[in-house]
Amino acid sequence: MIPIDGQPILTAAKMRAAEDRAIAAGTSVQALMERAGAAVAEAVRRLAAGAPVLVLCGPGNNGGDGYVAARVLKANGVSVRVVASGETKSDAAIAARRAWDGPVESIADGKDAPIVVDALFGTGLSRPLDPALQTALGRLTRSANLSLAVDLPSGVTTDEGATPGNLPTFDITLALGALKPAHLLQPAAAQCGTVRVLDIGLGDISSLCHVIARPDLGAPPTDAHKYSRGLVVVIGGAMLGASALAAEAALRSGAGYALLFADETPPGSPHALVRKPWSRDALNEALEAKKATAIVVGPGLGRDDDAIAKLDAAIATDGPLVIDGDALHLLDGPRMKALTERKGGTVFTPHAGEFRALFGDYQGSKIEAARRAAASSGATVVFKGPDTVIATPAGDTLVAPAANSWLSTAGTGDVLAGAVGAMLAAGKAPEAAVWLHAEAARWLGGAFIADDLVRELSAVRGSL
Repeated sequence: MIPIDGQPILTAAKMRAAEDRAIAAGTSVQALMERAGAAVAEAVRRLAAGAPVLVLCGPGNNGGDGYVAARVLKANGVSVRVVASGETKSDAAIAARRAWDGPVESIADGKDAPIVVDALFGTGLSRPLDPALQTALGRLTRSANLSLAVDLPSGVTTDEGATPGNLPTFDITLALGALKPAHLLQPAAAQCGTVRVLDIGLGDISSLCHVIARPDLGAPPTDAHKYSRGLVVVIGGAMLGASALAAEAALRSGAGYALLFADETPPGSPHALVRKPWSRDALNEALEAKKATAIVVGPGLGRDDDAIAKLDAAIATDGPLVIDGDALHLLDGPRMKALTERKGGTVFTPHAGEFRALFGDYQGSKIEAARRAAASSGATVVFKGPDTVIATPAGDTLVAPAANSWLSTAGTGDVLAGAVGAMLAAGKAPEAAVWLHAEAARWLGGAFIADDLVRELSAVRGSL
């Protein structure tokens, strides 16, 4: 079982294409099913620890994988029962069903078992599960000590991560060959539990979409100084606390220098945080001769004429620029056009409401929505949420695993914006900041506030 960090993510169509390439290279559908079923059986055998196993088999190839897994488990001395939702339909699944030499019960009459394996439906399901099947699936999985889904929990949509109907939550999902969007996108990701990938011999898998991995940041080099580590300029506005959080987050994420443009010193801010009164001339002066520099604008900025003037000043600069919060609501057509003409890269960090305000409502996959937004704006889009998606204008996409739900509190987005600024100033990618942010939340556990989160960044950054 392979952990998901850094792993490629394939849509249902791309997964079928990968399987088709394997078949064209000489591997039969039946052989792929044997590999998948054997891999599932080995994972279940280890996790079951001798307990009886119930395998739920559907009519398609996912069900075929289940029949193979049941056969292999039985051959290895595991007590196995099989229940089915109907007759097998594909040739490979029919062959797998025939090779299973035990009884097959109806799922409606299936009895509970300590270990339940859902192999009813995998990728590509386009309709909700039948209500009676939902009821039976829920009853059997909820009564088990351990529930596992083969490839995907039955009923979730592969590419969008939707969960139509009343679907149970699994303890473990065994992704076959590669991850699918539903393993990362909410609400389906919550149904999956812990996700692990099983190698079924598809070879190297190419994808523009991957899971975020632990960043390789390390300590500053021995000859580092404050400017080589990066200067982050945060442009404050109406809500001083938000911009102060962003500036402190930049420092604690590794920036060597953070400058906050604000009319007063934020109460309780670190002494290491430099503050200056705002003016456009002061901004330009700060940027002169500082090669490693990024600007963060938006946290607590406001939406009045003063805020617009500050945003315009930031857009007119040449270096990396992070646009967050209020500033995202100020990006009209001319400003979006000006952003495409900037020499420095631009990163947007919207939550769902800000994303819709800027790019309009969307249907379907959050991954595809972020990609379209990045392509149309020319900016890297960090589409925040419990399933943060990072998309570049070139189409490269990263998805973060489920985040700590305690991040749903005021100010945590400001912290992320500052961390992104620190990464850009140091020549790093924004996904490193997303990882740091999520890891700090994991370390804190629960019931924390943004002030706790920003301080925890120091410990996480220092651990790398």
